[in-house]
Amino acid sequence: MASSTVISSDCLAFSGELRGWVNLSAGSVESMTMEKKSVNGPKTSAHACMTVRRMKEKNVDERVDRERQVKDMKYDSCAVLDNKAYSKTLLLPKTTFSPVADPPRTELPFRSRTSEQLYRWQWENAKGPLFVLHDGPPYANGGLHMGHALNKILKDIINRFHLSLGQRVHYVPGWDCHGLPIEYKTLKERRSDASSMSPLEIRAAAHSTAMREIVVQTEGFKQFGIMADWDNSSRTYRTLDHAYEMRQLRIFRAMVALGLVHRTHRPVYFSPSTRTALAEAELVYKDDHASHSVYVTFELAPGQPEWTRGAKLLVWTTTPWTLTANMGIAVHPDLTYVVVKGPSGLWIVGKDRVDALSTTLGHPLQEIHQIPGSELIGLQYRPMFPSANLAEVLNVISAAHVTTEAGTGLVHCAPAHGAEDYAAFQALGLLNTPEDIVCHIDATGRFSTTVPVKSMSGLSVSEGSEVVVDLARANGCLVKDEWIKHRYPYDWRSNKPIIVTATSQWFVDLGHLKENAIEALESVNFIPSHSRNRLEAFVRNRSEWCISRQRVWGMPIPALYHTDADGTETVYMDAALLDHVLAVFDVKGVDYWWKGPALEFVPPHLSSLDGEWRKSEDTMDVWFDSGTSWSMLPPDEQGRVGADVCLEGSDQHRGWFQSQLLTKVATGDPGVPSQPPFKTLITHGMVLDDHGLKMSKSLGNVVDPLTIVQGGKNKALEPAYGADGLRLWVAMVEYWKDMPIGPVILARVNEAMRKFRNSAKFMLGNVRNDNVPHKTGPIKKDQLGLAERFMLHELYNLEQNVLAAYAAYEFPRVIQFLNEFFNTTLSALYFDITKDSLYTDALDSPQRENVISVMEQILKTTTRMLAPVMPHFAENVHQLLNPQSELSIFAEPWTCLSPEFIDPDAASDMRLLLAIRSKVTRLIQEARGNKCVFVLLWSICSTHLSATKGPERSEDSAVVSLLRREESFLKTLFIVSDVSLLDEGSLGTTNPEWLHQRGVSLSNGDVDDLVLRVVPAKASKCPRCWTYTRLHDESLCARCSDVVGAK
Repeated sequence: MASSTVISSDCLAFSGELRGWVNLSAGSVESMTMEKKSVNGPKTSAHACMTVRRMKEKNVDERVDRERQVKDMKYDSCAVLDNKAYSKTLLLPKTTFSPVADPPRTELPFRSRTSEQLYRWQWENAKGPLFVLHDGPPYANGGLHMGHALNKILKDIINRFHLSLGQRVHYVPGWDCHGLPIEYKTLKERRSDASSMSPLEIRAAAHSTAMREIVVQTEGFKQFGIMADWDNSSRTYRTLDHAYEMRQLRIFRAMVALGLVHRTHRPVYFSPSTRTALAEAELVYKDDHASHSVYVTFELAPGQPEWTRGAKLLVWTTTPWTLTANMGIAVHPDLTYVVVKGPSGLWIVGKDRVDALSTTLGHPLQEIHQIPGSELIGLQYRPMFPSANLAEVLNVISAAHVTTEAGTGLVHCAPAHGAEDYAAFQALGLLNTPEDIVCHIDATGRFSTTVPVKSMSGLSVSEGSEVVVDLARANGCLVKDEWIKHRYPYDWRSNKPIIVTATSQWFVDLGHLKENAIEALESVNFIPSHSRNRLEAFVRNRSEWCISRQRVWGMPIPALYHTDADGTETVYMDAALLDHVLAVFDVKGVDYWWKGPALEFVPPHLSSLDGEWRKSEDTMDVWFDSGTSWSMLPPDEQGRVGADVCLEGSDQHRGWFQSQLLTKVATGDPGVPSQPPFKTLITHGMVLDDHGLKMSKSLGNVVDPLTIVQGGKNKALEPAYGADGLRLWVAMVEYWKDMPIGPVILARVNEAMRKFRNSAKFMLGNVRNDNVPHKTGPIKKDQLGLAERFMLHELYNLEQNVLAAYAAYEFPRVIQFLNEFFNTTLSALYFDITKDSLYTDALDSPQRENVISVMEQILKTTTRMLAPVMPHFAENVHQLLNPQSELSIFAEPWTCLSPEFIDPDAASDMRLLLAIRSKVTRLIQEARGNKCVFVLLWSICSTHLSATKGPERSEDSAVVSLLRREESFLKTLFIVSDVSLLDEGSLGTTNPEWLHQRGVSLSNGDVDDLVLRVVPAKASKCPRCWTYTRLHDESLCARCSDVVGAK
């Protein structure tokens, strides 16, 4: 057997032929030994005992270190020494940076610097490419909720990231100020209805409401730390601004000139409670709406085929009130129908519905005759409610929307109250004039005097339904009635049911426009990607866009109605008329439409017409208002107007996203491919409570974002997390889904924030300690140790990952990367192994200076990574790093780390040593369980390494070589007093008081690569650095003696 090579006397020797031992001593340093041993030798079992107390830092500040001192003094003879005598010689961290968020102290001093001042500074000074994030305007009609906070903070994170890259950010916050929500709020506050106030009074009051709410919301948005020039009216927008209104009207004029706008009498969503037409985007659906469901029969007219003798048509409806407007019964020509025998006669129903109807009606139905649906078409029947404007007999018609999924297979058709019914009749050429549609509902949503049952005049539709059911029962037409609960649309403002009824409204024809819009979406980046399908489906399924509303507070649809001597009324609205009207508005404002006489708006080419003129009382859909907001954006380098990013909730696929797209495509240059108003479209979900329920005042589960920021009345129950705490929650959640929030979730967020702040405090306390100045300068990689090179390598990779995640708008991954780095790489490793050098080495120690330089780089880089999410935190750190600067951290572009920090060799070496370190840690934990030792590092661990020469053991040889090369670093990495490599013979000369060991395999083989041994340290504890390296006859260890002596 070859002789061993001694690497370190007493503690560490290495066997060049077979294996080695790493010995760790149980004092303030652990020693490592390597021993010769047969390659095929048995695995070594753990024996002896050792106890080591390992402290894991919960807070990276000097308080924890002092607590550890006090505890150690209880068990060590060195406690009798005057530890305080050397406290002033230690280089302990010191900083004013707070480890906890305290908004008045940690955020408010930086609020203006990082929001209003920063936006103005970057707009005037940033030289990079323009980045445009277009703000979808929230309604100016209430306080801020979690949806507002989520939306604005997501946008701000994006803006700050692009500003960090040196881009010039265009972000102009806006408010949607017209329409029913604000008018409704205004009337409710004044306890008035529209009939008690003039249009101008309503408009003035609504304007005042909107402006008041904007002030309130602005103050709230500022609390979130949103970067914008909030108090500059030219860098915010409101849809009630005169300039905005004129841009909107010019877009409307262009669409009129293209023939896209027309007036039609057809069924639309109508709210009886607010007395206006509504768009799909203005509806909310309730799943528990109660409707009176009825099965009724219609009697066939004389002269029908013989097989129909005695049979009646059976239909089902949940809107009995529409039976007064029945104009036909629809069947599907490809379905099979049967005549069945029921309890009260013969009925014609769909064959596929017989079993279900037998169950529903509580009586078995016997099939008598079978016929194809095509033979039913053209059958005639008598109306249930004959009227003067209805034929004596009505027809069975063909319709594609008829199915056998519910009902009877025959559909009661009232074209005035159903879009599908209307489309079916229109396709058959049966609706040529407004008079062709039978409708008994007036402009208030109640039955008019034209209803055949005069007692129903003036009734609401719900009241009318009960009258119809009673009449059907009395006439023997009612087969069954019951109340059912089902999904039904409600008015989003009044929270009351809507109806579908025919009225004369203004529409945008989407026939060809929607194809161009879908084509324009091909170039758009959707996040998440599946949201493309949602928006395309909404656009594709629309044929018209109802843009008129019967309210006062809004943009007028400037049409004129002329009545001639014969009483014939004609509506006029063309490009020439609009040019004239817009010229008047440009001078006198839009309110003048309600002030000035109609004749003043008549253009010259119509002024010769005799008769009377009146102005339209309709206003524009608010989605048309906000949908034209793209027109205020600056053009890009190619001259195209649009946003780089639009970000809103997923409900905006049927609202703002769609209205922007349609108005932009509609007014594009002819002959040029349609351009979308956005390049990237990002959607987020809803904020739910911590049980996944929708927030509601009635449920008492509403979370107020301003309470999260400022804290509630009881700070113990509702602590103030600050804007950064709220923003960190936004960054941590998967915003593209519905996301919960509550006390437990916020507590977890606060823990993550505390980790970031504690780590920053520790680093600032060391790199910016006024009492401990240090040299600054570029990092010289060739002078760094393994740990520092590893940290810079990891920092470089972290930065690249974070940059990629920001660029992909994957903010949860940003925080995930940072959390892992702070918790695992930084706090649990680098801080742990550098404290000894930072606190006890000489001020000018090369090792300490290297640690300080690397730590400063880590602090600067990680702060830049966190800055878009936690700007107040970043500004605070930046100020302490640069006390002479008054500029924001965002004023200097993010300078990425040099690729020279990439060091795969250092990473590989360090990870191998960390694998050994984890084994050492386990061994020490096991020893601690035996309660043999009470003080940290009062042990020595030995590691037996395979060192056989030859290619079959090349990996093991590399391990041994690495251990030799980094021998002096091992005690620092393992946080022990010493580490030695010993051969078997050297190990035999030692006779420790106790020993704890374990064999481990790094290569996952059957033979141990290492055998770790823990033995007590021979030296005594140094009262200054607490390492067990002091000779018994010395007052301090050699290192501390040199440092103190030098002072």
